[in-house]
Amino acid sequence: MSSTAPPAIPVLSCTGLGRAFGALRAVDGVDLALPAGARHALIGPNGAGKSTLFQLLAGGLRPSAGRVWLDGRDVTRMSDARRARLGIGQTFQHSSLFLSMTAAENVALAAQRTLGQPWSPVPRTRVAVQRRVEQLLAEVGLAERGATAVGALSHGECRQLELAVALATAPRVLLLDEPAAGMNDVESAELGAMFRRFAERGLAVLVIEHNMQLVMNLCDELYVLESGELIARGRPEQVRNDARVIEAYLGGELC
Repeated sequence: MSSTAPPAIPVLSCTGLGRAFGALRAVDGVDLALPAGARHALIGPNGAGKSTLFQLLAGGLRPSAGRVWLDGRDVTRMSDARRARLGIGQTFQHSSLFLSMTAAENVALAAQRTLGQPWSPVPRTRVAVQRRVEQLLAEVGLAERGATAVGALSHGECRQLELAVALATAPRVLLLDEPAAGMNDVESAELGAMFRRFAERGLAVLVIEHNMQLVMNLCDELYVLESGELIARGRPEQVRNDARVIEAYLGGELC
């Protein structure tokens, strides 16, 4: 009898995933799989279909073909709200924060939904939410900025806050669309440290990112899209030397 353990079910995966807009195939037959603790990146030239693929995985768009699986469960026809409740957290290329609210209030809205506790005058409820908010703000490096209105935060701090909001939903997997955009070198380094902490506790991360230095140093596997098709997949050093990837990035950045 073989003692080999069966392969673990990926936290998030898709098979043959595609989306067409008329004659345009924005995403065409993509397969991917994220195990627990993965630090994977989705890269490719502008217009390659990266954000569309994220929407298909998160439920913001319905696929024209293929299937999406979360912890082995087919979620292809589920809404984005239901997928979020099951464990898919995400940040967006364009901010979804409430500018008139404070950093802490933005995180509290998400934390309350996760804890199943709407804001209440009952002290016990308020304390539970407050502790969760403080923990999340500290985790993303904003411990001292909770009382600050979002409109007064820097662009990099807003990206950090969006990550705290996503974490407040207690996700199993995070889909992050350009999380390092607008961050300085110190903030980017802290983002990398956070990703490593996420991996240690089994949280899977799939990131779209144009900061190739960050991607190459941080991620353990890369997926490369070109015109909606997955043209390469592998470890950073493999992808860096792939002829198809070099051609796709001709005139762009691939370091």
